[in-house]
Formats: sequence, C-alpha cells, structure tokens
Amino acid sequence: MGQSVITALEVQKKNKQRVNVYLDGEYSFSLTLVEAARLRKGQTLTDSEIEALRNEDAVIKAVDRAARLLSYRPRSVQEVRRNLEEKQLEPVVIEAALNLLSAMGYLDDAAFARFWIQNRTEFKPLSPKALRYELRRKGVSPDIITEALEGLETDELAYEAGQNRAKRLPHTNRKVFRQKLSAFLQQRGFGYSTIRDVVERIIGELEAQDPNYFEDGKNDEE
Repeated sequence: MGQSVITALEVQKKNKQRVNVYLDGEYSFSLTLVEAARLRKGQTLTDSEIEALRNEDAVIKAVDRAARLLSYRPRSVQEVRRNLEEKQLEPVVIEAALNLLSAMGYLDDAAFARFWIQNRTEFKPLSPKALRYELRRKGVSPDIITEALEGLETDELAYEAGQNRAKRLPHTNRKVFRQKLSAFLQQRGFGYSTIRDVVERIIGELEAQDPNYFEDGKNDEE
C-alpha cells in the first residue's frame, strides 16, 4: 500500500473556506476547513486514506450543490439524483449525498408531494389524475402519491380551476363559453361528468349574477 506525506496545507485565496492539500510537494486535492483541521504538515497518509478524504469532500460538494438547488423550491429525491447525475458524479458519492440530505431533513418525498399538491391547488388546480402523473414523473413512489392525494375533492378542484378560467374568458354566447371552459378543464385532467357539472354550475352562477351575461341569452342552444 502506497503512502504520501503532507508537505503543505494552504487556504485558498479565492475561497477562504477551503484548503489545498499538497502531498510529496505537489497539489493533490482540496478540503473544507473543517476536514483539513484533522490534518497536519508532515502527516503520512495511505492511498486508502487519501481516497477516503477525496470521497468525503466529493460528498460535501454534492450536498452543497443539492442545497443550492433546493433553495429555489423543494425537490423530490429523484429530481436531486438526476441533477447530481448530470454533473457526472460517482454513484457512491450521489448515494451518500442523498442519504445525508435525507437524514438532515432536506429530502422527504412525502413532504415534497404535499407541497406540490398544495402549490398546484392554490395556483393551478389540476385533477388528482394529473397530479399523480406529475408526481410520478418526478420520481415519487405510487404509495406516497396515493397518501398525499387523500382527501382531495375532484369536483371542488375542477370548480376552482373553472372559476379562475371563466374570469379570463371573453363574454360570448353560452355554447362557445361551455366549449372553451370544457376544453380547458379537460386539459387539466378532469373527467367528462365532473366537467359537465362544473361548467353548468358556473354558467348558472354567472347568469344569477347577471341575466344578460351571455350575449345570446338562452337562445344560443336552440
């Protein structure tokens, strides 16, 4: 088994939180200040110890990279995995980083699924079917998705989505309004019977507020 001697430990000029490690007079790798604090000039390291230090640092770098990604919004485990894989990191490093992030509470697919559904419900209501599809694409397991979707009312989600869309539709006759709103709700993943009931409910509410809301009145369907 080979050995090398630490000949210098130098704090980087551009990043004061990292230390360059020189072995046998040549730069070998860098570590965080915390990791480098365990080392000293003149210390002998075996090849396996050097490899372990490099792997530990690679994991820390991977965790830092993932933390920056997570700072924008919560992510699923699979999303973070894909991001790290794009950086061509070693599988063992990726797994170690994911395990560390999970242990620290930064990665939790159940919490992510709840966040995603709540966010969609508030800003872009979708059918449970569409939500399930989105979460599956993000790598969340079926069991976690099913649990997260429990309690969602499909009709109310469709109604909320339909109300938001109706406000942006131009005044027209009832037939065109029904067609456009139905097509929109279909794109959101809602079923025929749900769409039919919600569209009629919204039409009824609009006419109750303003009997002349639709240009052609009640004759557009005759």
